[in-house]
Amino acid sequence: MTQPPPGDYPPPPPGNYPPPPPGNYPPPPPGSYPPPPPGSYPPPPPGNYPPPPPGNYAPPPPGGGPFVGLPKDAYTPWIKRVGAWVIDAIPVAILSGVGQGLMYATGENNCTSNSTDNSYGVYCTSQPSTLGLLLSFVFGLAALAFAVWNYGYRQGTTGSSIGKSVLKFKVISEKTGQPIGFGLSIVRQLAHIIDGVICYIGYLFPLWDAKRQTLADKIMTTVCVPL
Repeated sequence: MTQPPPGDYPPPPPGNYPPPPPGNYPPPPPGSYPPPPPGSYPPPPPGNYPPPPPGNYAPPPPGGGPFVGLPKDAYTPWIKRVGAWVIDAIPVAILSGVGQGLMYATGENNCTSNSTDNSYGVYCTSQPSTLGLLLSFVFGLAALAFAVWNYGYRQGTTGSSIGKSVLKFKVISEKTGQPIGFGLSIVRQLAHIIDGVICYIGYLFPLWDAKRQTLADKIMTTVCVPL
């Protein structure tokens, strides 16, 4: 059989051709195949790899909270916290005082006289009236409702009670940096009982504590920071 003469021949028409016979073929040119899917590469062989280049890399803070490692001056001073407490206590004291005053003003006086040995004396006692007790209860309930709203709802959702808002600071979670919500804010106020049980020393902790936290703050992992 004679071989065809050498020369440039047109490519064969497209179609389904049988695969070439097995053998040693040169590798395809780079870029002709899509890359393999991620995760299909084998792990690198074990060995001693050189350390990363030197540099000033700060290790991540322990615990991962946004308020880790801050200086003491970044937290609200103790005197401001006391001032906020006084402001928040004024409406409660007024409502409770009005209720107590109305109870005594509407009290029922009972006087008895006693005369012995040419001496005459009058002794009077006062008992709260039903109206007075009712008024005292209503104003006491109003004082409690204000405290729950101020320390629970307002402070829990915005971070600041009325007093804290006036003095420009808020109480937040040191883990998230956000207000702690209604329920936890109420629990935090109840936790202040521990601050008072130990001769009120817990309230003085912000004077020397690195984060200016009371014992209640430490229990609830909260901090006070400026607005």
